[in-house]
Amino acid sequence: MKQYRWRIVALLFFATPINYIDRQVLGLLKPVISEDISLSEAEYGYIVSAFQTAYAIGMLLAGRFIDKFGTRISYSIAIAVWSLAGCLHAAASNFFHLAAARFMLGIGESANFPAAIKTITEWFPKKERAFATGLFNSGSNIGAIVAPLIVTYITVEYGWREAFIVTGLLGFLWIIAWLVFYQVPTKAKGLSKEEFDYIHQDKSEEDVDDGQKKPWWNLFKRRTTLGICLARFVCDWPWWFFLFWTPDFLSKTFHMDLTAMQIPIVIIYIISDFGGIVGGYISSKMMRMGRTAAFSRFAGLLICALLVLPVSLIPSVKTLWIVIGIISLACFAHQGWATNIYTVVSDNYPKSQVATMTALAGFSGSMGGIIAASSVGIILEITNSYYVVFMVAAMTYVIAWLLLRLFVRYK
Repeated sequence: MKQYRWRIVALLFFATPINYIDRQVLGLLKPVISEDISLSEAEYGYIVSAFQTAYAIGMLLAGRFIDKFGTRISYSIAIAVWSLAGCLHAAASNFFHLAAARFMLGIGESANFPAAIKTITEWFPKKERAFATGLFNSGSNIGAIVAPLIVTYITVEYGWREAFIVTGLLGFLWIIAWLVFYQVPTKAKGLSKEEFDYIHQDKSEEDVDDGQKKPWWNLFKRRTTLGICLARFVCDWPWWFFLFWTPDFLSKTFHMDLTAMQIPIVIIYIISDFGGIVGGYISSKMMRMGRTAAFSRFAGLLICALLVLPVSLIPSVKTLWIVIGIISLACFAHQGWATNIYTVVSDNYPKSQVATMTALAGFSGSMGGIIAASSVGIILEITNSYYVVFMVAAMTYVIAWLLLRLFVRYK
Protein backbone atom coordinates (compact mmCIF):
# COMPACT_ATOMS: atom_id res chain seq x y z
CA MET A 1 0.00 0.00 0.00
CA LYS A 2 1.32 3.43 -0.93
CA GLN A 3 1.74 6.05 1.79
CA TYR A 4 0.15 9.00 0.00
CA ARG A 5 -1.54 10.22 3.17
CA TRP A 6 1.79 11.06 4.80
CA ARG A 7 2.41 13.66 2.09
CA ILE A 8 -0.58 15.49 3.49
CA VAL A 9 1.01 15.47 6.94
CA ALA A 10 4.11 17.03 5.40
CA LEU A 11 2.06 19.92 3.99
CA LEU A 12 0.42 20.49 7.38
CA PHE A 13 3.79 20.22 9.09
CA PHE A 14 5.20 23.13 7.07
CA ALA A 15 2.12 25.31 7.62
CA THR A 16 2.32 25.03 11.40
CA PRO A 17 5.85 26.48 11.82
CA ILE A 18 4.81 29.50 9.79
CA ASN A 19 1.81 29.91 12.08
CA TYR A 20 4.00 29.89 15.16
CA ILE A 21 6.80 32.01 13.73
CA ASP A 22 4.32 34.77 12.96
CA ARG A 23 2.75 34.71 16.41
CA GLN A 24 6.07 34.39 18.29
CA VAL A 25 7.85 37.37 16.76
CA LEU A 26 6.11 39.81 19.11
CA GLY A 27 7.13 37.88 22.24
CA LEU A 28 10.75 37.71 21.11
CA LEU A 29 10.88 41.40 20.33
CA LYS A 30 8.94 42.61 23.38
CA PRO A 31 11.96 44.19 25.14
CA VAL A 32 13.04 45.99 21.93
CA ILE A 33 9.55 47.11 20.90
CA SER A 34 8.60 48.19 24.44
CA GLU A 35 11.61 50.49 24.57
CA ASP A 36 11.07 51.84 21.06
CA ILE A 37 7.39 52.72 21.33
CA SER A 38 7.06 52.85 25.15
CA LEU A 39 4.82 49.88 25.95
CA SER A 40 3.89 49.21 29.59
CA GLU A 41 3.47 45.69 31.00
CA ALA A 42 -0.30 46.14 31.08
CA GLU A 43 -0.39 47.39 27.48
CA TYR A 44 1.60 44.37 26.33
CA GLY A 45 -0.90 42.17 28.14
CA TYR A 46 -3.75 43.95 26.35
CA ILE A 47 -2.01 43.41 22.99
CA VAL A 48 -1.77 39.68 23.72
CA SER A 49 -5.45 39.79 24.71
CA ALA A 50 -6.28 41.47 21.40
CA PHE A 51 -4.78 38.50 19.60
CA GLN A 52 -6.65 36.06 21.84
CA THR A 53 -9.93 37.96 21.36
CA ALA A 54 -9.58 37.84 17.59
CA TYR A 55 -8.53 34.20 17.77
CA ALA A 56 -11.69 33.43 19.73
CA ILE A 57 -13.96 35.38 17.36
CA GLY A 58 -12.25 33.82 14.37
CA MET A 59 -12.76 30.34 15.80
CA LEU A 60 -16.52 30.81 15.86
CA LEU A 61 -16.45 31.69 12.17
CA ALA A 62 -13.61 29.50 10.92
CA GLY A 63 -14.98 26.10 11.89
CA ARG A 64 -18.25 26.45 10.04
CA PHE A 65 -16.51 28.13 7.10
CA ILE A 66 -14.04 25.24 6.77
CA ASP A 67 -16.71 22.55 7.11
CA LYS A 68 -18.81 24.30 4.46
CA PHE A 69 -16.18 25.23 1.87
CA GLY A 70 -13.50 22.61 2.52
CA THR A 71 -9.93 22.77 3.66
CA ARG A 72 -8.26 23.54 0.34
CA ILE A 73 -9.72 27.01 -0.17
CA SER A 74 -10.36 27.87 3.48
CA TYR A 75 -6.82 27.15 4.59
CA SER A 76 -5.41 29.29 1.77
CA ILE A 77 -7.56 32.27 2.68
CA ALA A 78 -6.66 31.98 6.36
CA ILE A 79 -2.91 31.95 5.75
CA ALA A 80 -3.18 34.88 3.36
CA VAL A 81 -4.94 36.92 6.05
CA TRP A 82 -2.50 36.13 8.84
CA SER A 83 0.58 36.61 6.63
CA LEU A 84 -0.61 40.06 5.60
CA ALA A 85 -1.30 40.87 9.26
CA GLY A 86 2.21 39.76 10.20
CA CYS A 87 3.67 42.20 7.70
CA LEU A 88 1.47 45.04 9.00
CA HIS A 89 3.10 44.83 12.45
CA ALA A 90 6.06 46.58 10.84
CA ALA A 91 4.00 49.74 10.36
CA ALA A 92 3.09 50.05 14.07
CA SER A 93 4.21 53.16 15.92
CA ASN A 94 2.11 52.87 19.10
CA PHE A 95 0.05 50.54 21.27
CA PHE A 96 -3.12 50.88 19.17
CA HIS A 97 -1.37 50.03 15.89
CA LEU A 98 0.16 46.88 17.39
CA ALA A 99 -3.14 45.84 18.93
CA ALA A 100 -4.93 46.24 15.57
CA ALA A 101 -2.31 44.22 13.68
CA ARG A 102 -2.40 41.59 16.39
CA PHE A 103 -6.19 41.39 16.14
CA MET A 104 -5.99 40.75 12.40
CA LEU A 105 -3.30 38.12 12.96
CA GLY A 106 -5.58 36.32 15.42
CA ILE A 107 -8.47 36.26 12.94
CA GLY A 108 -6.33 34.59 10.30
CA GLU A 109 -4.50 32.17 12.58
CA SER A 110 -7.71 30.94 14.19
CA ALA A 111 -8.36 28.69 11.17
CA ASN A 112 -5.05 26.82 11.32
CA PHE A 113 -5.89 24.00 13.71
CA PRO A 114 -9.55 23.50 12.71
CA ALA A 115 -8.38 23.12 9.09
CA ALA A 116 -5.46 20.87 10.01
CA ILE A 117 -7.49 18.57 12.30
CA LYS A 118 -10.24 18.26 9.69
CA THR A 119 -7.59 17.36 7.12
CA ILE A 120 -6.18 14.65 9.41
CA THR A 121 -9.69 13.29 10.00
CA GLU A 122 -10.31 13.10 6.25
CA TRP A 123 -7.00 11.41 5.49
CA PHE A 124 -6.37 9.01 8.41
CA PRO A 125 -8.19 6.19 10.23
CA LYS A 126 -8.72 6.63 13.97
CA LYS A 127 -5.79 4.45 15.00
CA GLU A 128 -3.33 6.72 13.16
CA ARG A 129 -4.82 10.13 13.87
CA ALA A 130 -3.04 10.84 17.16
CA PHE A 131 0.38 10.06 15.69
CA ALA A 132 -0.35 12.02 12.49
CA THR A 133 -1.58 14.95 14.58
CA GLY A 134 1.57 14.78 16.69
CA LEU A 135 3.73 14.88 13.59
CA PHE A 136 2.17 17.97 12.05
CA ASN A 137 1.78 19.69 15.44
CA SER A 138 5.52 19.24 16.07
CA GLY A 139 5.92 21.87 13.39
CA SER A 140 4.78 24.46 15.93
CA ASN A 141 7.99 23.92 17.84
CA ILE A 142 10.07 23.99 14.69
CA GLY A 143 8.63 27.46 14.22
CA ALA A 144 9.50 28.33 17.80
CA ILE A 145 13.05 27.04 17.25
CA VAL A 146 13.60 28.84 13.97
CA ALA A 147 11.94 32.09 15.01
CA PRO A 148 14.60 33.24 17.53
CA LEU A 149 17.35 32.61 15.00
CA ILE A 150 15.62 34.41 12.12
CA VAL A 151 14.16 37.22 14.19
CA THR A 152 17.34 37.93 16.13
CA TYR A 153 19.50 38.06 13.00
CA ILE A 154 17.11 40.32 11.08
CA THR A 155 16.54 42.60 14.08
CA VAL A 156 20.23 43.03 14.85
CA GLU A 157 21.16 43.58 11.20
CA TYR A 158 18.18 45.57 9.94
CA GLY A 159 15.65 46.32 12.70
CA TRP A 160 12.56 44.87 14.35
CA ARG A 161 10.17 46.11 11.67
CA GLU A 162 12.00 44.19 8.95
CA ALA A 163 11.72 41.03 11.08
CA PHE A 164 7.92 41.22 10.88
CA ILE A 165 7.98 41.75 7.11
CA VAL A 166 10.27 38.81 6.32
CA THR A 167 8.45 36.33 8.56
CA GLY A 168 5.07 37.54 7.31
CA LEU A 169 5.96 36.75 3.71
CA LEU A 170 6.63 33.04 4.42
CA GLY A 171 2.93 32.17 4.41
CA PHE A 172 2.41 33.29 0.84
CA LEU A 173 5.01 30.78 -0.34
CA TRP A 174 3.17 27.96 1.46
CA ILE A 175 -0.15 28.87 -0.18
CA ILE A 176 1.34 28.16 -3.61
CA ALA A 177 2.45 24.66 -2.57
CA TRP A 178 -0.91 23.93 -0.90
CA LEU A 179 -2.97 24.87 -3.94
CA VAL A 180 -0.70 22.88 -6.26
CA PHE A 181 -0.48 19.64 -4.26
CA TYR A 182 -3.55 19.32 -2.01
CA GLN A 183 -6.91 17.68 -2.69
CA VAL A 184 -9.35 15.67 -0.56
CA PRO A 185 -9.04 11.85 -0.88
CA THR A 186 -11.92 11.54 -3.35
CA LYS A 187 -10.16 13.93 -5.77
CA ALA A 188 -6.51 13.11 -5.08
CA LYS A 189 -4.66 11.82 -8.10
CA GLY A 190 -2.24 9.02 -7.28
CA LEU A 191 -4.18 7.73 -4.27
CA SER A 192 -4.65 3.98 -4.65
CA LYS A 193 -7.95 2.24 -3.95
CA GLU A 194 -6.21 0.14 -1.31
CA GLU A 195 -5.06 3.19 0.60
CA PHE A 196 -8.42 4.92 0.09
CA ASP A 197 -10.16 1.93 1.70
CA TYR A 198 -7.59 1.89 4.50
CA ILE A 199 -8.24 5.57 5.25
CA HIS A 200 -11.99 4.94 5.40
CA GLN A 201 -11.91 1.75 7.47
CA ASP A 202 -13.75 3.22 10.46
CA LYS A 203 -17.48 2.62 10.17
CA SER A 204 -18.71 3.60 13.63
CA GLU A 205 -21.73 5.86 13.89
CA GLU A 206 -19.58 8.62 15.35
CA ASP A 207 -17.35 8.74 12.30
CA VAL A 208 -19.75 8.26 9.40
CA ASP A 209 -21.67 11.27 8.12
CA ASP A 210 -25.31 10.69 7.41
CA GLY A 211 -25.41 13.33 4.71
CA GLN A 212 -27.64 15.63 6.76
CA LYS A 213 -26.59 19.16 7.60
CA LYS A 214 -26.84 19.71 11.34
CA PRO A 215 -26.83 23.20 12.90
CA TRP A 216 -23.66 23.86 14.88
CA TRP A 217 -25.57 24.56 18.09
CA ASN A 218 -26.59 20.89 18.19
CA LEU A 219 -23.08 20.29 19.49
CA PHE A 220 -24.13 21.80 22.82
CA LYS A 221 -26.61 18.96 23.35
CA ARG A 222 -23.67 16.68 23.97
CA ARG A 223 -22.00 16.29 27.36
CA THR A 224 -18.69 15.67 25.60
CA THR A 225 -18.79 19.13 24.02
CA LEU A 226 -19.02 20.77 27.44
CA GLY A 227 -16.12 18.70 28.77
CA ILE A 228 -13.78 19.49 25.91
CA CYS A 229 -14.64 23.20 25.96
CA LEU A 230 -14.17 23.48 29.73
CA ALA A 231 -10.83 21.67 29.55
CA ARG A 232 -9.59 23.97 26.79
CA PHE A 233 -10.80 27.05 28.72
CA VAL A 234 -8.79 26.00 31.75
CA CYS A 235 -5.54 24.83 30.22
CA ASP A 236 -4.82 26.59 26.93
CA TRP A 237 -3.36 29.75 28.44
CA PRO A 238 -0.13 28.31 29.97
CA TRP A 239 1.16 27.55 26.47
CA TRP A 240 0.52 31.15 25.41
CA PHE A 241 2.19 32.27 28.62
CA PHE A 242 5.33 30.28 27.85
CA LEU A 243 5.29 31.51 24.26
CA PHE A 244 4.79 35.20 24.98
CA TRP A 245 6.41 35.73 28.38
CA THR A 246 9.42 33.38 28.54
CA PRO A 247 11.76 35.88 26.82
CA ASP A 248 10.64 38.60 29.23
CA PHE A 249 11.03 36.28 32.25
CA LEU A 250 14.57 35.35 31.21
CA SER A 251 15.43 38.98 30.59
CA LYS A 252 14.24 40.15 34.00
CA THR A 253 15.33 37.16 36.09
CA PHE A 254 18.69 36.35 34.52
CA HIS A 255 19.42 39.71 32.83
CA MET A 256 19.69 38.18 29.36
CA ASP A 257 19.57 40.21 26.17
CA LEU A 258 17.98 39.09 22.90
CA THR A 259 21.14 37.42 21.63
CA ALA A 260 21.80 35.54 24.89
CA MET A 261 18.24 34.15 24.88
CA GLN A 262 18.63 32.37 21.57
CA ILE A 263 20.15 29.12 22.84
CA PRO A 264 17.84 28.67 25.89
CA ILE A 265 14.72 29.34 23.82
CA VAL A 266 15.85 27.04 21.01
CA ILE A 267 16.53 24.28 23.58
CA ILE A 268 13.07 24.72 25.11
CA TYR A 269 11.37 24.22 21.77
CA ILE A 270 13.65 21.46 20.52
CA ILE A 271 12.67 19.42 23.58
CA SER A 272 9.01 20.35 23.36
CA ASP A 273 9.00 19.45 19.67
CA PHE A 274 9.12 15.79 20.60
CA GLY A 275 6.14 16.12 22.96
CA GLY A 276 3.47 16.01 20.28
CA ILE A 277 5.14 13.12 18.47
CA VAL A 278 5.70 11.08 21.65
CA GLY A 279 2.22 11.85 23.00
CA GLY A 280 0.62 10.86 19.72
CA TYR A 281 2.78 7.75 19.37
CA ILE A 282 1.92 6.50 22.87
CA SER A 283 -1.79 6.97 22.27
CA SER A 284 -1.75 5.32 18.84
CA LYS A 285 0.50 2.51 20.12
CA MET A 286 -1.96 1.72 22.92
CA MET A 287 -4.75 1.41 20.38
CA ARG A 288 -2.68 -0.90 18.18
CA MET A 289 -2.08 -3.03 21.29
CA GLY A 290 -5.82 -3.45 21.74
CA ARG A 291 -6.64 -0.68 24.21
CA THR A 292 -9.75 1.37 23.58
CA ALA A 293 -9.56 4.87 22.17
CA ALA A 294 -10.88 6.25 25.49
CA PHE A 295 -8.20 4.52 27.58
CA SER A 296 -5.44 5.51 25.18
CA ARG A 297 -6.39 9.20 24.99
CA PHE A 298 -7.01 9.64 28.73
CA ALA A 299 -3.79 7.85 29.68
CA GLY A 300 -1.78 10.05 27.35
CA LEU A 301 -3.46 13.18 28.68
CA LEU A 302 -2.83 12.24 32.33
CA ILE A 303 0.88 11.62 31.75
CA CYS A 304 1.18 15.05 30.14
CA ALA A 305 -0.75 16.77 32.94
CA LEU A 306 1.58 15.36 35.60
CA LEU A 307 4.68 16.47 33.73
CA VAL A 308 3.61 20.13 34.00
CA LEU A 309 3.49 20.16 37.82
CA PRO A 310 7.21 21.04 38.34
CA VAL A 311 6.49 24.48 36.85
CA SER A 312 5.41 25.53 40.37
CA LEU A 313 9.07 25.28 41.46
CA ILE A 314 10.40 27.85 38.97
CA PRO A 315 10.05 30.96 41.20
CA SER A 316 12.35 29.39 43.80
CA VAL A 317 14.98 28.15 41.32
CA LYS A 318 18.00 30.38 40.83
CA THR A 319 19.87 28.29 38.26
CA LEU A 320 19.17 29.20 34.62
CA TRP A 321 19.49 25.73 33.14
CA ILE A 322 17.23 24.11 35.75
CA VAL A 323 14.59 26.70 34.87
CA ILE A 324 15.09 25.99 31.19
CA GLY A 325 14.74 22.26 31.87
CA ILE A 326 11.45 22.70 33.76
CA ILE A 327 9.96 25.00 31.12
CA SER A 328 11.13 22.57 28.41
CA LEU A 329 9.40 19.68 30.18
CA ALA A 330 6.19 21.69 30.53
CA CYS A 331 6.22 22.64 26.83
CA PHE A 332 6.96 19.00 25.92
CA ALA A 333 3.96 17.95 27.98
CA HIS A 334 1.71 20.62 26.48
CA GLN A 335 2.43 19.41 22.97
CA GLY A 336 1.59 15.84 23.94
CA TRP A 337 -1.56 17.11 25.62
CA ALA A 338 -2.58 19.10 22.53
CA THR A 339 -2.10 16.10 20.26
CA ASN A 340 -4.38 13.93 22.34
CA ILE A 341 -7.12 16.48 23.00
CA TYR A 342 -7.32 17.29 19.28
CA THR A 343 -7.67 13.57 18.65
CA VAL A 344 -10.45 13.30 21.25
CA VAL A 345 -12.42 15.66 19.00
CA SER A 346 -11.82 13.60 15.85
CA ASP A 347 -12.72 10.42 17.77
CA ASN A 348 -16.08 11.71 18.94
CA TYR A 349 -17.52 13.82 16.13
CA PRO A 350 -18.45 13.06 12.51
CA LYS A 351 -16.16 14.40 9.82
CA SER A 352 -18.66 17.04 8.76
CA GLN A 353 -18.42 18.61 12.24
CA VAL A 354 -14.76 18.13 13.14
CA ALA A 355 -13.62 21.61 12.07
CA THR A 356 -16.61 23.22 13.78
CA MET A 357 -16.00 21.35 17.04
CA THR A 358 -12.25 21.97 16.91
CA ALA A 359 -12.98 25.66 16.42
CA LEU A 360 -15.54 25.72 19.24
CA ALA A 361 -13.00 24.14 21.58
CA GLY A 362 -10.39 26.60 20.36
CA PHE A 363 -12.79 29.46 21.06
CA SER A 364 -13.12 28.24 24.63
CA GLY A 365 -9.37 28.05 24.98
CA SER A 366 -8.99 31.55 23.59
CA MET A 367 -11.54 32.94 26.03
CA GLY A 368 -9.47 31.51 28.85
CA GLY A 369 -6.40 32.97 27.19
CA ILE A 370 -7.95 36.44 26.94
CA ILE A 371 -8.61 36.51 30.67
CA ALA A 372 -5.22 35.04 31.48
CA ALA A 373 -3.16 37.34 29.24
CA SER A 374 -4.59 40.52 30.74
CA SER A 375 -4.40 39.02 34.24
CA VAL A 376 -0.74 38.05 33.80
CA GLY A 377 0.16 41.56 32.65
CA ILE A 378 -1.69 43.17 35.58
CA ILE A 379 -0.25 40.70 38.13
CA LEU A 380 3.28 41.37 36.90
CA GLU A 381 2.76 45.12 37.05
CA ILE A 382 1.38 44.95 40.59
CA THR A 383 3.66 42.31 42.13
CA ASN A 384 6.70 42.48 39.83
CA SER A 385 6.87 38.70 40.33
CA TYR A 386 6.01 35.57 38.35
CA TYR A 387 5.32 33.48 41.48
CA VAL A 388 1.51 33.44 41.33
CA VAL A 389 1.44 32.86 37.57
CA PHE A 390 3.70 29.80 37.70
CA MET A 391 1.79 28.30 40.63
CA VAL A 392 -1.52 28.51 38.77
CA ALA A 393 -0.03 27.29 35.48
CA ALA A 394 1.28 24.15 37.20
CA MET A 395 -2.20 22.96 38.21
CA THR A 396 -4.25 23.76 35.11
CA TYR A 397 -3.68 20.52 33.18
CA VAL A 398 -4.61 18.29 36.11
CA ILE A 399 -7.83 20.27 36.56
CA ALA A 400 -8.54 20.02 32.82
CA TRP A 401 -7.95 16.26 32.87
CA LEU A 402 -10.47 15.84 35.70
CA LEU A 403 -13.02 17.84 33.69
CA LEU A 404 -12.49 15.60 30.67
CA ARG A 405 -12.93 12.46 32.76
CA LEU A 406 -16.12 13.87 34.24
CA PHE A 407 -17.81 14.95 31.00
CA VAL A 408 -16.36 13.11 28.01
CA ARG A 409 -18.06 9.82 27.19
CA TYR A 410 -16.72 7.58 24.43
CA LYS A 411 -19.14 5.20 22.70
